[in-house]
Amino acid sequence: MLRIDDHDRVRLITLDRPDALNAFNAALYDAGRDALLAAAVDDAVAAVVITGEGRAFSAGQDLLEMAELASKHGLGGSGDDESDAEPGGDASGFSGFLDALQSFPKPLIAAVNGLGLGIGFTMLAHCDLVFIAEGARLKTPFTSLGVSPEAASSYLFPLRMGWQRAAKILFTSDWISAEEAVEVGIALQVCAPDALLPETLELAARIARMPISSLVTTKRVMLDAQLPQIREARAREEAAFVTVMGGPANIEALTAFAEKRDPDFASVDDRPPVP
Repeated sequence: MLRIDDHDRVRLITLDRPDALNAFNAALYDAGRDALLAAAVDDAVAAVVITGEGRAFSAGQDLLEMAELASKHGLGGSGDDESDAEPGGDASGFSGFLDALQSFPKPLIAAVNGLGLGIGFTMLAHCDLVFIAEGARLKTPFTSLGVSPEAASSYLFPLRMGWQRAAKILFTSDWISAEEAVEVGIALQVCAPDALLPETLELAARIARMPISSLVTTKRVMLDAQLPQIREARAREEAAFVTVMGGPANIEALTAFAEKRDPDFASVDDRPPVP
């Protein structure tokens, strides 16, 4: 479900579940974590590129797995097993992948080859550079799923985009185009689909020719300015997520998805949880 190829001092990590649109299940989260941790300590790797196989970068969280967690957590967001119900909680799964991603010590570049939903979008705010293919689209579907933001996007999106653009993206669950991704500051450059990976690898190779000690030191001083805030944002998000995961709106959204219909949030008890 994940491929690793080295191009001199550039490591290419390819999400490889094309039949599932590279959606993240527990196994892919762990494989992604392990790949990042291995690249971080490999003295032959100066930079990393992440891309997806097929027509998607990543369709985000595997919704079948999410539905199982929501059912286990129970209606009303009051279950006791928060490690299963929230998108974090230990060094495996979503949390372990985000831990490795947010603190990755070397230049990290994304080549977004197709659609990116959920973590397939929010992970881009943790990348140092993002190239995106023409025709690719991004979406944070959290409100449409009856849940709340993840991966420190509640902090990083306003930081990257400004408050109003981030609010529109997070509140509406609308798609944004590749061109809009560049306009709002999530991506650096739009590329023709067949040029995406060559252009990304070309820049990665230029970066990788620099001394690794200098690259790591530069990345560290950049990260040190925001990593405490990222950790705090994730803690806030995880506490909020557990209050809505498995609640009436979330169950209605997942049921509607399984039944291939639009959710009817007006028909459920949708009172906001008590903070």
